[in-house]
Amino acid sequence: MNGDLNILQLVLGASLLVKLVLGVLVAFSFLSWVIIFRKKAMLDRAMNGANAFEERFWSGADLAVLHREVTAESDQITGIESIFESGYREFARLRQRRQMDSRTMLEGAQRAMRVALSREIDRLEQNLEFLANVGSISPYIGLFGTVWGIMGAFSGLASVKEATIAMVAPGISEALIATAMGLFAAIPAVWAYNRYATRLERITVRYESFLEEFSSILQRQAHIEDHGNA
Repeated sequence: MNGDLNILQLVLGASLLVKLVLGVLVAFSFLSWVIIFRKKAMLDRAMNGANAFEERFWSGADLAVLHREVTAESDQITGIESIFESGYREFARLRQRRQMDSRTMLEGAQRAMRVALSREIDRLEQNLEFLANVGSISPYIGLFGTVWGIMGAFSGLASVKEATIAMVAPGISEALIATAMGLFAAIPAVWAYNRYATRLERITVRYESFLEEFSSILQRQAHIEDHGNA
């Protein structure tokens, strides 16, 4: 309890600039933790949604029926379902046109799925850059506060004939809190960025694999229709 009180006293006794540095670092830390928890929930939903949808997709359900179910379940379709919905909707639209060959239908569906894939990856990547920035600049901001605080502590000795460690220790301690706060903000941000970037890469590979597999299914379906119309 006394240690906490001493730290609080050191913060309150710090210079205005050091206090501003600490305030910025506290804000960075708070925002980082908000993003960390939200990003975890978002990536968990994306992975669980991919598992659930692929189980339905590979169960042998009719594509048209599955498409109607997906569009009816939610007004805002996200994740792997968005890739499926965009591709099948474009494929069905092109199939209704006359004299539309299978290659054109497949290319149109693939373009629609790539657009949906890019949109989903952008959505999942949102705010990851902030974590990277906090992890990289927070230690330097804290170091700046420390250097400034130490400069202030030593500048106060100019009018003193005999300087002792007891005279500069409080000022140095106040300054070192800025470095500690910088590390406190940076370490979780760096850890979360690396972890979530790896998870996002795995999700991206999974989405791309589904896009290729679904393209193969649409290609076979288009060829069957071409032979049936011939």
